[in-house]
Amino acid sequence: MTKLSVNINKIATLRNARGGNMPNLLNVALDCERFGAQGITVHPRPDERHIRYADVYELHNKIATEFNIEGNPIDNFMKLVLDVKPAQATLVPDAPDAITSNAGWDTKKNKSFLQDTIAELKEAGIRTSIFVDANPEMVFHAKETGADRVELYTESYADYYPKNKQMAIKAFVQAAETAQEVGLGLNAGHDLSLENLKFFAQNIPGLLEVSIGHALISEALYFGLENTIMMYKRLLP
Repeated sequence: MTKLSVNINKIATLRNARGGNMPNLLNVALDCERFGAQGITVHPRPDERHIRYADVYELHNKIATEFNIEGNPIDNFMKLVLDVKPAQATLVPDAPDAITSNAGWDTKKNKSFLQDTIAELKEAGIRTSIFVDANPEMVFHAKETGADRVELYTESYADYYPKNKQMAIKAFVQAAETAQEVGLGLNAGHDLSLENLKFFAQNIPGLLEVSIGHALISEALYFGLENTIMMYKRLLP
């Protein structure tokens, strides 16, 4: 079964646009769980332009499903994660000024750094996942970092899906097969949507979890949050 983790960054963006606490981030997270989400994802950035570090501390004692914290493992992020001890930490090499994640790790070049970082997280009992492009070589070297999983960065799949879905999925199938061969768990995320998720999930072997935020929250404006979450879950095997 592939789990659905809802990324609530966009809820925080909407709240921050006016100040105050509307919409209430905690209430939305709890509603997502109540509506069937099997995890909650947050991605705090150094400038706290959406998720704030204080949000993470507030959420972690309230989330009943899997809590996944994504981000670049700079010192402040590592302190946050080690304090909170979520079920999963997903390491993403995003620059401080990045609008959104736009590349996976070069796990060969950064292997030593990732090994040290992951060892610290695993000592605290935190499952680790590395954000990677759909490149079998990067998946292979991710195994040598000590990570438990990789998360495939799916923007290129989403971009190419309307043009040729068979070509769009090809590299991701190869990366997923490599993950199975080396014994890594497999997650995926970025620009997955109601339009393209079903084909992806049907064709990717061993897919454990998808993390979806921007599209899901946007589609919820039309369909309602509860209905949208249920629509996503029906697309997953």
